[in-house]
Amino acid sequence: MDELKPFDAPDTSPIDASGPSAAAGEGACHSGADLSRARARAAGNGALMDRFEADYPKGPHDQPQSMCPAFGSLRVGLRMRRVATILSGSACCVYGLTFTSHFYGAKRSVGYVPFSSETLVTGKLFEDIVEAVHQMADPEKYDAVVVTNLCVPTASGVPLKMLPREISGVRIVGIDVPGFGVPTHAEAKDVLSAAMLAYARQEVEAGPVQRPRQQTTDRPTVTLLGEMFPADPMVIGAMLEPMGLAAGPTVPVREWRDLYGALDCAAVAAIHPFYTASIREFQAAGRPIVGSAPVGLEGTDAWLSAIGAACGVSRARIDAARNAMRGAISASLQAKRIDGRITLSGYEGSELIVGRLLVELGADLRYVGTACPRTPWNAEDAEWLAARGVELRFRASLEDDLAAFHEFSPDLAIGTTPVVQKAKETATPALYFTNLISARPLMGPAGAGSLPDVINAAIANKARFEAMDAFFAGVGTGETAGIWQETPKDHSAFRKTYAAKVRKSMNAVDNGESVGC
Repeated sequence: MDELKPFDAPDTSPIDASGPSAAAGEGACHSGADLSRARARAAGNGALMDRFEADYPKGPHDQPQSMCPAFGSLRVGLRMRRVATILSGSACCVYGLTFTSHFYGAKRSVGYVPFSSETLVTGKLFEDIVEAVHQMADPEKYDAVVVTNLCVPTASGVPLKMLPREISGVRIVGIDVPGFGVPTHAEAKDVLSAAMLAYARQEVEAGPVQRPRQQTTDRPTVTLLGEMFPADPMVIGAMLEPMGLAAGPTVPVREWRDLYGALDCAAVAAIHPFYTASIREFQAAGRPIVGSAPVGLEGTDAWLSAIGAACGVSRARIDAARNAMRGAISASLQAKRIDGRITLSGYEGSELIVGRLLVELGADLRYVGTACPRTPWNAEDAEWLAARGVELRFRASLEDDLAAFHEFSPDLAIGTTPVVQKAKETATPALYFTNLISARPLMGPAGAGSLPDVINAAIANKARFEAMDAFFAGVGTGETAGIWQETPKDHSAFRKTYAAKVRKSMNAVDNGESVGC
């Protein structure tokens, strides 16, 4: 089962919406979210839906525009050593997820359990999943097998909680990641991380466990919650050293035994504040949680104070760490400044802390939009930004981000791919948040020193954008759209006349031209 197998597409023929097979053909991501949630509840997943609604609250709209959320949990599993992944869902979903995961560098296969309406409704799908898990559970190859229900199996109530807890010493972790329950792929990382932490916490409570491979210190550690640029944990470790602390594992982890090291900490730093379910597991283990992150001068100073207090460090040692960072970060902030108006949006969860850093670097930041929700762990960042006049939008939609771009006319737009596209169409420099901003050092002196270079370089390209825009003016739009061999003729007058006739026919009632009853 470790290779993609030929599969039968699920039967999507019309079915009785009142019968038990209703979810089989219509519970996918392209059906109504409300209908899928109702079917999941009717299939026995009411508690799961309640938990999702509490952990990942929606915004004013249904949810932000994003890729399939299961991509997040899939990437977490694929990045871990000795962990196998099996997906259960519609064929089109599995194809898209595996394609995207390999596009982003996954170097291992993904298992898939195909289904049809018959196997879904009769329960044969669950039996097939059990068979696949037994085939995959090889202790020579794997520490754990992760089984993920996508939309249709979740809406149909396929009971992964009934899977065996372990097979031949290989842990079996079953999770549901439906698009109608988990709003973003960033939060899906939390779903799998929390499930693994819950499993590992029970193992710790039951007896001795393996020592983490990378554990090289006897000092109390601070677990870092949220994916970061590889250098950031090392920078944070240097900040913690004067307080007698060390940086612990980063969750999501890269190996199962790292989960034990993550749980065995003095405090948890919620660098990315949306890992609600994971935070609940750490709280169950008795670990204090500290929000925000060590970014900029004020952010680092407040964060070090909070971490020191949470870990019971003396005031003298806390002040020593704060003083050491003040000088280094102040020098970095003064050495390079940002001069320009910026709008910022993204779906990684680190948008607020990046916004804080931009403001301290001198940027005229007008707007921060994040696809993630407001939580207790980003409240301090939100208050800090609001106090400096930054418009902040949680669960921001693409429309929110574009409206902010048009309202503030920034010198630089930092955002998701469609925001970057719209900005460049208006000859405005733009940077993709995920690859060009969040994938670089942000913490401490390193963050203050590295971010201005990329920002200033992008803003300085404004003249080049304007020159290109003038040179290519009109190309690819209107009469020149599409592929052609000869210069197209101007038919705009005909289109205007035809469009007027269409408007008139569609507005027959107002024109008094309607007849009959």
